[in-house]
Amino acid sequence: MSIQRLQSHWGFTAMPFGRALAPSMLHRHAAHAEAVARIGWCIDQHALGVLTGEVGAGKTVAVRAATAALDTSRHVVIYLPNPSVGVRGMLHHIVSALGQVPSFYTATLVPQAAEALAAEHAERGRTPVVIFDEAHLLDNTQMEAVRMLTNHDMDSGAPFAALLIGQPTLRQRLRLGVLAALDQRIAVRYALAGMSPTETGAYITHHLKLAGRADTLFSDDAITLIHNASRGYPRAVNNLAVNALTAAFAKSSAIVDEKAARIAISEEGAD
Repeated sequence: MSIQRLQSHWGFTAMPFGRALAPSMLHRHAAHAEAVARIGWCIDQHALGVLTGEVGAGKTVAVRAATAALDTSRHVVIYLPNPSVGVRGMLHHIVSALGQVPSFYTATLVPQAAEALAAEHAERGRTPVVIFDEAHLLDNTQMEAVRMLTNHDMDSGAPFAALLIGQPTLRQRLRLGVLAALDQRIAVRYALAGMSPTETGAYITHHLKLAGRADTLFSDDAITLIHNASRGYPRAVNNLAVNALTAAFAKSSAIVDEKAARIAISEEGAD
């Protein structure tokens, strides 16, 4: 089924529930707003922060919203999306992002990265913000490298901010004895929960409005089913809402009702 046919059937100016929304257009439910505020505080304090949440809870979206608000003349964001590059790849990325040539020797990469981060702050007046995404997949040697980078007294006068973003297992891993020294440095911790039933309804309405439909398009029963099946996690809400729109279109319905939501949920479960 073509997106164009779906879009014209519902009278959308653009397809709702897409991922590529500008930060200013995001729905600011309570958990999202709190995550953005805590990330902002962490950056402001040059601290080490940990943001955890289930897949699709909106962790990366919150980080994007927080970093989009930064003054680029005073901050430089270094985003590390993939822990599989190992310690060497991780440190290479940081050093290269700060305009230096990475050392050939792994042993000298940690001090080189630490010095590059300090120099960025001292000489250029910019605070580096180092973001480790999928941080639950970092191995212990990578975690140790993060600890060594933060050896600058992270409580006062540290030259950069660091964020570990990951699934809930990250919290458990940090409690292990081997990572205790890193765990003690964490100044900000936030677990991103799903939206409440009311917030899920407001979230769906918000996305439909952005797409050009301000009227009631999803029945209350449909929203309740979508909320329960998604546990209020934005990515799952997006997928189920699009599938429900498709199911309602297929049976030429004028609204997305409980039946369309049930079809969407059963299809999602079959994937």
